[in-house]
Amino acid sequence: MQLVVLTALTMVAFASNSVLTRLAVDGGHIDPSSFAIIRVLAGAATLGAVLVLKGGRIRWVGRSRAVGCISLAVYMAGFSLAYLTLDAGLGALILFGVVQIYMFAQSALTGTHPSPRQLFGAAIAFLGLMLALWPGAGGQSDVMGAGFMIVAGIGWAIYTVSGRGETDPLAATTANFILCLPLTAGALFWFAEHGSLIGWGLAILCGGVTSGLGYALWYSVLPRLAQNFAPVVQLSVPIIALLGGALLLGEGISLLVALAAALVVCGIALAITAEPKSGQEG
Repeated sequence: MQLVVLTALTMVAFASNSVLTRLAVDGGHIDPSSFAIIRVLAGAATLGAVLVLKGGRIRWVGRSRAVGCISLAVYMAGFSLAYLTLDAGLGALILFGVVQIYMFAQSALTGTHPSPRQLFGAAIAFLGLMLALWPGAGGQSDVMGAGFMIVAGIGWAIYTVSGRGETDPLAATTANFILCLPLTAGALFWFAEHGSLIGWGLAILCGGVTSGLGYALWYSVLPRLAQNFAPVVQLSVPIIALLGGALLLGEGISLLVALAAALVVCGIALAITAEPKSGQEG
């Protein structure tokens, strides 16, 4: 029962990143550049504190450290800029769809031969993503906002793939956040315009709690989850974000977005729960 509760809290934390960012940026409480910088700073501080409390050590050097911190900076910047126009739920759906499709394609291109069921599931998810990107699908969405979120999704997918094989994910993530901070600040500082106490508070909450503690919590429950259940449970994130945006931000859920969400979630569920084809093609 405890594992179920902790897993549910983790998924809510991940979805809350979209709601908090949308609330802060679209609400005019802070500009997206300042939000991204403060979010990374708060995340780095929180992860560093958790690592120290656990008696761990930061892994400054690693084969994927440069790729990790750069791709994390790309994700943070694109994510914040996207929510100038995207609804919280639609943004999470686009991000989730891009990440999963990228990772599926990367796996297929590096030697894992997909089964017919995986290909069918990926095709359904891709169709759903195209519906989500359809002009006007999210009411307030536009091409530029969707483009920023696609960039964020690619950045997060690269970050995720680069972290495979890390022996200490928490230590690696802490190092990536700390190293990501000067990159994010250097790229976005000159575009920082304004911020209120509410905006700063939302950025700290997003970075320190729903990102930093959310990631730490995820690492604590991940080893206890069945291998196939871990990716499946993340299917709930865009759905939670859609509901959160509707309930907390008054965002509408159009029929097109609902259909897109259903296709993306069902398609990816088919793909990630299927066994890859065995053997090699000659």
